[in-house]
Amino acid sequence: MRENVVEELRHVQSNDATKRKMLDILKRLHSEEEEETMDEDDSGLSEEIIEKILSGGQISLDDLSTEEKKRFQRAVASGELSRMIDPWEPWWLTPSAGKIRLSQDGTQLVQPLAREEESGSSEADTDSSYLSDIPPGPETPLPPLSKLSSTPPSPLLAVHLVDIVYSYCFTVRLYNGDWQSDAVGSSMVILSVSSVLGQSGQPETMLEALSYCLEQTCSPAYRHVGGLKFGMALIDDVVSILSLGTPALICLLSDLQRLVQAGEREMKLEKPKRSRRTEVKNKLKLAERKVYFIMCWVREQPGEAWPALATIVAAEKKAALVHEDSKRVEKNGDKGIIQGKTLIEEVE
Repeated sequence: MRENVVEELRHVQSNDATKRKMLDILKRLHSEEEEETMDEDDSGLSEEIIEKILSGGQISLDDLSTEEKKRFQRAVASGELSRMIDPWEPWWLTPSAGKIRLSQDGTQLVQPLAREEESGSSEADTDSSYLSDIPPGPETPLPPLSKLSSTPPSPLLAVHLVDIVYSYCFTVRLYNGDWQSDAVGSSMVILSVSSVLGQSGQPETMLEALSYCLEQTCSPAYRHVGGLKFGMALIDDVVSILSLGTPALICLLSDLQRLVQAGEREMKLEKPKRSRRTEVKNKLKLAERKVYFIMCWVREQPGEAWPALATIVAAEKKAALVHEDSKRVEKNGDKGIIQGKTLIEEVE
């Protein structure tokens, strides 16, 4: 089983044609970002609005005038409001992420203690403190794949996993680590960024999966978040999580399952158009099943599969960056390099 999985992962690499396709997409998206810069005079937020936000705690858009609403929306789009928010440190980048321990059935070996119990033991404080930053694993044992499906799992599940992990990292970073504040919105972001969960996509190569995720990241809906640069950083997040191994992946997928379930519950309380609500609910239900299935699949894979997969993802990113830089130098000729540094490419 171990040799089979590792061998499949080695073959999950793209050919030159698909690689050029992704790089062309990246180049086009980068050019569009440069063209669509905002006017500085239009992005300012009035001092009155800032004062209201800082002093009022919770403010509805209905409390603002028409002009204030426009300025507020421009401030959100330009990122001006980000200076009011404490940056969130992703849990997978903390030292505690390497200390996750799960039982053989996927559940946590150490359960969080009640606060009154924690206060009586310094050792319990230490154990629970490093777990507090990590999403909890499944509450019930994960069944073997043979009980979920009679057919053998697809060898492409490694590619699909990368798509899913990317969409999770995108969403939790977008919500600064607090997806619970808007479960419906978070679940909608997951569906829009992930081809596997949102479009029932079946990407066959790592390049195809990453290309779709990057296209969504650079789309008009999310370009204000950071565009292509942000997308490349998310690929680094994927590499980091894969490098942590099975326990971290299971905790991530368990948190993603809770996110989708919370979105389903809140969706039932809202009253959008009936046809739209039914469509979204069906997508969320299907997404939840896929996340659970791939979580069970992850538990059964050999530990050495994940560093190998992380290497493949990192190689795809590196190849894309190197190719883009070489194309830029080739286009600009000798003028494209000054003291060994590539100039910014002029958009035609």
